[in-house]
Amino acid sequence: MRIRVIVPIIVDIFDEEVKKEFGSHSSSEVEEIEVVHLDKGTASIESEFDEALAAPDILNKVIEAEKKGFDGVIIDCFGDPAVKAAREVVDIPVVGAAEPSMLLACSLGQRFSVVTVLENVIPMIENIAKVLGVYEKLASVRSVNIPVLELHDKDTLKNALFEEMLKAIKEDKAHVLILGCTGMMGVADDLHEMLAKEGYDVPVIDPAAASIRFLEVLIGLGLKQSRLTYMKPPEKERKL
Repeated sequence: MRIRVIVPIIVDIFDEEVKKEFGSHSSSEVEEIEVVHLDKGTASIESEFDEALAAPDILNKVIEAEKKGFDGVIIDCFGDPAVKAAREVVDIPVVGAAEPSMLLACSLGQRFSVVTVLENVIPMIENIAKVLGVYEKLASVRSVNIPVLELHDKDTLKNALFEEMLKAIKEDKAHVLILGCTGMMGVADDLHEMLAKEGYDVPVIDPAAASIRFLEVLIGLGLKQSRLTYMKPPEKERKL
């Protein structure tokens, strides 16, 4: 399998860590993981405005991936930007980070909570759950108030996530927890152990792990998006 991971931002500060992270979670069936970032868009995605600006070049990178013979694409953002549009224009499977994570969470417990970066993205994540049909399983969406570009301080990040995860369990009655930003790399296992020490043996889902294994299943089974849902766009003049 050859997989392209699109980091939907215009800076390369996450590229190497993303490649390492996805490599650690992929199976031996994956022969190549290529990580690319955008030429046009924003430095991070933390709003609907950011998503809209990123979408055109995300689609360019998805179309390019199919032309280069990749078997599938991951759009590496928990907002799942341009995922649905991308599914319309290519014949290889395309996944984001939120959808696989939420579907996995629903199979592991009664209710799940997402802990994300900023309050700005909470409505976006809630909307994804509604469209996906799992909103009734969503206990809460909490934030740690740390911008995406400041997630490099792992100790500060873990402590902030731990506090919000405890609240999600105690106050919101969450049974499964999801890291609500793909920039929160390399902390899921530590958080699971920290929660277990407090008496809460609950799954902590890393969206990178969920997305690549989900995509591997689709590729392995020879599945892609339904053309009854994701119809090819009608031919017409478009200025991009």
